[in-house]
Amino acid sequence: MNFLITGGAGFLGTALANFLVAQGHQVRALDDLSAGDPKSLDPRVLFTRGDVRDIPKLWGLLRGTDCVYHLAARVSVAESVLYPVEYNAVNVGGTVSLMTAVRDAGVKRVILASSGAAYGKQDQQPVREDALMRPDSPYAVSKLSSEYYLHSIGALWKIETVVLRVFNAYGPRQPLPPSHAPVIPRYLKQTMGGGSVVLFDGGKQTRDFVYVGDVVNALAAAATADRVNRTIINVGSGVELSLLQLVEKIEQATGREAHRLINAEESGGVPRLVSAIRLAGELLNWKPHVSLDQGLRQMLIEDERFKK
Repeated sequence: MNFLITGGAGFLGTALANFLVAQGHQVRALDDLSAGDPKSLDPRVLFTRGDVRDIPKLWGLLRGTDCVYHLAARVSVAESVLYPVEYNAVNVGGTVSLMTAVRDAGVKRVILASSGAAYGKQDQQPVREDALMRPDSPYAVSKLSSEYYLHSIGALWKIETVVLRVFNAYGPRQPLPPSHAPVIPRYLKQTMGGGSVVLFDGGKQTRDFVYVGDVVNALAAAATADRVNRTIINVGSGVELSLLQLVEKIEQATGREAHRLINAEESGGVPRLVSAIRLAGELLNWKPHVSLDQGLRQMLIEDERFKK
């Protein structure tokens, strides 16, 4: 098949692009490099630097494309609170621009990587795809808005659309920006370097951590699965883990003791969030295979930043 991946030089995009070309597919990747790095892309991936809102550029890239993975987005909850205009422009505007170009190019299927963050605070756990959405940040609102635009434009123009709500993905070479870094590589770096691991709300809040390879398998399955048009599917581990328990697992994996800095006053976000993954099994024939313990070991083996 011929694929286009927006955000194709990012963490998930790179892993997906490399997987697909290894399977013999033709893959184009588009990225503005605001957060991505094309150096890790397989040479067989045809990389283009550009903005996902550039419709004329999209027209050229979409020629002959069978399926689009829409991964281009700003992805930090905390950053979105500071820069809601940019998050709306890139995440929502980028989705609308892409779907407009897809309509013009006649692409058959578009798969959006959305986020478990869109659920917000939920009383019922694990959260199912039919839960009442309570987005509580500009990032979460932007992802939910993108879902609505994807499905509505898809229905109007008979484009098959699929939404995968990805929970906390992690794995080797996950970016570590100076601010608002993802929790697992941040905690690993701090533990390995003798720094302090900050636990907001005492580290009691729970999350669902899913290994990047498992996410890639779910994305790949969504390209050819039947009965997935207009669906929303959770992609997570289905395992609920507190951040305090995460620190303990990192200590076990590294053999080092983390210096905990407890901040009980500041909120750590929603108190609980874990995915119900039954639908992914039914529609994608998918389930996660890599446990957190295994995933942390892989990061320590493959990622030069965490070498002992």
